[in-house]
Amino acid sequence: MVFRTIRWTYVVFTWLMFAAVVVQFFLAGLGVFGGPDGFQAHVTLGYSLLFVTLIDLALAFAARLPRSVIGLTALLPALVLLQSVFIAVWHSGLPVVAALHVVNGLAIFSLAGLLAFWSLRRLASAKPIAMGAGAATPDQRMQSS
Repeated sequence: MVFRTIRWTYVVFTWLMFAAVVVQFFLAGLGVFGGPDGFQAHVTLGYSLLFVTLIDLALAFAARLPRSVIGLTALLPALVLLQSVFIAVWHSGLPVVAALHVVNGLAIFSLAGLLAFWSLRRLASAKPIAMGAGAATPDQRMQSS
């Protein structure tokens, strides 16, 4: 029962992350088309995303999710931190490298979306996630279906 609650909390935080990334793209557009003041909300939410991703990672560990999911969840805070590096590079006068900020944003969007849809499909289903030494292989699971 506790793991189910933690897994549902992971689902919620993963979807919050995905929604926040969509809002980030809107705020970036607002900064471009609405003037420089629009970027302040983009910056503030960007730093907040780091905390959401770290909470999501802690939930992935607590929920005892598969290592692959934990690894992908761990990649999110790394990518979010990389966003600040690209901005620092931009301030250093390297706009070509700083342009990777947008590409990295697409990577964050893709990964957050992948995890959000995976979590809802797998964790919200009635079937428990098989883990540990006695866990069934994907082939064994397919044969039993």
